[in-house]
Amino acid sequence: MIGKTLWERQLHQRGSTSALAIAGDRVVVHERHNRLACLDRHDGAVRWDVPVGTWPRAVVVYGDRCLVLPQNSDQLVCLDLPTGSVMWRAGLRGYSGHVVATPEAVLVGGWRGYTPIVAVNLQDGRPLWRTQQCAATVRPEPWGGGVMLGSGSEAWLIDPRDGMELGRWRLPEPLADTDNRQAFTVIGPDRCLALCGTRSVAAMRLSSSIVEQLFRHDTGLLGFAPEFTGGVVWLRDRQGGYLAVDPEDGSELWHVDVAQPLADGVVRDGDGFVIGSQGGVLLRLRSDGQVLERASSAARIAALRGLGTGEVIMVTKGTLRMIAVGPFRRGE
Repeated sequence: MIGKTLWERQLHQRGSTSALAIAGDRVVVHERHNRLACLDRHDGAVRWDVPVGTWPRAVVVYGDRCLVLPQNSDQLVCLDLPTGSVMWRAGLRGYSGHVVATPEAVLVGGWRGYTPIVAVNLQDGRPLWRTQQCAATVRPEPWGGGVMLGSGSEAWLIDPRDGMELGRWRLPEPLADTDNRQAFTVIGPDRCLALCGTRSVAAMRLSSSIVEQLFRHDTGLLGFAPEFTGGVVWLRDRQGGYLAVDPEDGSELWHVDVAQPLADGVVRDGDGFVIGSQGGVLLRLRSDGQVLERASSAARIAALRGLGTGEVIMVTKGTLRMIAVGPFRRGE
């Protein structure tokens, strides 16, 4: 049965994907308004629990580091992932947003153009560089050894170690406003996608400055970056459905209409997929997009995050829940 609960944890607040990070056998989640908890992925047991401040704009795990950017704070906090102890703190301007980590550096800033973009060393938090002025960018994304940024009709790749520009692309339309959500979708070593305007998906290559239009919708798409799962590009339309698109030629493969707002995240399930509606319905899809099974989760769903083992983290209105959805379930 789809959606069998393996464990569940009360958050005592609304669940948020910006305050959730999954790495290996650890799940890090913000809860109880000002706490960050690290849970064992297998049974939900608490490994550590520390105060970090309210409603973080970002929780990012990279290697053995957990980076937290509390909303009402002027510091980026780096925790040791195994123990939860503070490794370093880096001072920031107020209203900083966006956090992206690479082996060499952590980039912070550029959210809504409120602050400069700042880079600090991942290991010790020492400053590396910053832009001279406040800079506006959508949420950055690592790609090809660099970090992708964008604003308006421009996208550019920088070296995280020194901020030098490595490439630039002119988009056919301005980037969709995704605010603090993912804006770019890397689908291969040489290809990256972005939603432009309300109808087009642009494709960029590291090896070329030419931008291709992968897909254009007749009516309109919601302002979410494309998802890339199971070799398929997934787009949300304004009618409450998912469009599945071939990443090579941009042809529409199928359309899944759930007639209500969708939860964030498409999960691979054997040869098929699992999606969810915000109203609390889980749907198992065949490899051609046909609905095989529906099940109620008994809670509103904010997001699904697949773990590649037939298990899924489900963020609900007030809980974090581990569920089994695929053929591979513990104990079977």
